[in-house]
Amino acid sequence: MKWFTSDTHWGHANILKYDNRPFATIDEHDEELVRRWNAVVAPGDVVYHLGDVAWHKKAIDTDILLARLHGTKILITGNHDKGHVEKANGWAKVTPYLEISENGQKIILFHYRMVVWNGSHHGSWALHGHSHGSLPVNLQAKTFDVG
Repeated sequence: MKWFTSDTHWGHANILKYDNRPFATIDEHDEELVRRWNAVVAPGDVVYHLGDVAWHKKAIDTDILLARLHGTKILITGNHDKGHVEKANGWAKVTPYLEISENGQKIILFHYRMVVWNGSHHGSWALHGHSHGSLPVNLQAKTFDVG
């Protein structure tokens, strides 16, 4: 199975108020996100994380987090993934942009929503994060916020 997500913001206390996430503390938030991830992702699955993974101050905290999460993890870097997040142990691949194909369907993966992308006029889809669900959904545009 293949999964797509973004904007988990582990360790980012301010995300609770910015996104109105229903948790009393960032520790509660982080543990629940790990629980939900592992409830659906099997060890042999692939997860494409489209950026803004974590705000840990220490690299070891990101390494520990990734070791707890099931699946092969591929990072499409976001604006908050500089430094130790993108260098953390546990990523199978780290890149700012990726093109994949699933059952003959071309899919473009990027942190930011784009208006046009490679193959956009020829049926390819674009998956993105960053906007935290704040942009209107327009499936006719063949773009989708996986956050």
